[in-house]
Amino acid sequence: MTDTPGWASPGSAPSSEGREPGASGPAEPADRPGPAGPAPQPGPDAQGPGTKWSAEQPPPGQWSAPTGVPGPDQAPPPPPPGPDWGGQQPPGGPGPGGPGGYGGGYAGPPAGWGGGPAWGGGWGGPPPAAKPGVIPLRPLGVGEILDGAVSTMRTHWRSVLGISLAVALATEISLVLLQGYILDDALAGGALDSRTATPDEVLRSLRDTVIGTGLVSVISAAAMVVATVLLTTITSRAVLGKPVTTGEAWRASRPQLPRLCGLLLLLGLIVLGVIVAGALPGLLLLISGGSDAGGAVLMVLGILGGAIVAVWLAVRYYLAAPALMLEHQSIGKSMSRSAKLVRGSWWRVFGIQLLAGLIANIVSALVAVPFAVIGAAVSGDGMADLLGADGGHVSWSFLIIRGIGSLIGATLTLPISAGVTVLLYIDQRIRREALDLELARAAGVQDYGTGAPGPLPGS
Repeated sequence: MTDTPGWASPGSAPSSEGREPGASGPAEPADRPGPAGPAPQPGPDAQGPGTKWSAEQPPPGQWSAPTGVPGPDQAPPPPPPGPDWGGQQPPGGPGPGGPGGYGGGYAGPPAGWGGGPAWGGGWGGPPPAAKPGVIPLRPLGVGEILDGAVSTMRTHWRSVLGISLAVALATEISLVLLQGYILDDALAGGALDSRTATPDEVLRSLRDTVIGTGLVSVISAAAMVVATVLLTTITSRAVLGKPVTTGEAWRASRPQLPRLCGLLLLLGLIVLGVIVAGALPGLLLLISGGSDAGGAVLMVLGILGGAIVAVWLAVRYYLAAPALMLEHQSIGKSMSRSAKLVRGSWWRVFGIQLLAGLIANIVSALVAVPFAVIGAAVSGDGMADLLGADGGHVSWSFLIIRGIGSLIGATLTLPISAGVTVLLYIDQRIRREALDLELARAAGVQDYGTGAPGPLPGS
């Protein structure tokens, strides 16, 4: 049997040779006289030259190395395992002549051993992304997109609010005049009594309503086009941390205005065409004199299916406007670019778009509803004006006061809607095309991307 330390835990029974497995003490000298036969087992109180271990042993885990000088044929015992190395001696660790010798153990490598970070500190992850402007140059979360839109409005408030106020003012004046001079008379003349209305009266009322809604939609769409054109340029410069005036934004965006109008007109026609195509079978069945109930049900189902397809197409081409503005693409290429960027992220784009729309509508309602209530009270007609229960007649005082509230709400929400659209476009390009490298170079960030860390553990 050799004296090599084993793996038995201290405190186990002595071996047949009188030595504990795993003990690191020296062997007996070879020239020491001893009995020829087997050594008798000592009793608990036995004392004498043959006794090697005391009867009273320390508890397990508290053994100390026996004193003595190793023999000439013995290798010195290895150091006890340190808490950080699992019983293995690290390269370059302390030897017999090192600090503390073998009895002091090994407490682990010093800070920076091997050129790495200090042990026990862990890996702090990749360095933070550069942020020259309103967003960090990396894939964005939903909160960062919304915060970037608000930060753009707060940082460049002169340009942003000036543009929004001008667009909203022109829009609200047009809507007030349209409703005061045209829509009120049309709606009043088309007021129907459900018990005595004839089919001709129903068709005339429907025609007037469609015309009025179409005019309002055209005015609102024109305002959105101008706001998108100007605010897209400002938001793209805000990402780089570069200011831009209203005049600079207009000069940079003006060449793209005709194509943007054509793009929005085409998208509107596509959405309207899909809905009309869905309703067409039921409408033809009603006109042909078939079952009225069956035709009505078929038309409703067709409109519902067309609306679902229209929503899918609207989200698919949601990023076409910023692609056209920032990449100077044609209408067809901007639509294909949007489809490529949205592919695989349809639900994410839809969710962010829906959330931004809800926030904008809530903010607008919180501002506009109190003005509408005040206008209804000042006009003298009470809640009838507010709810439109008087056959379509609305007083001028109500229209003007309500228009002021709508003006303030639109001024605050237009930058949010346009900013979210632009930042979502930038985020999709960062995720798919590493646009952050180009943005960093454009912003003047030094050595961006040259010392990028490796992949995260588990990624």
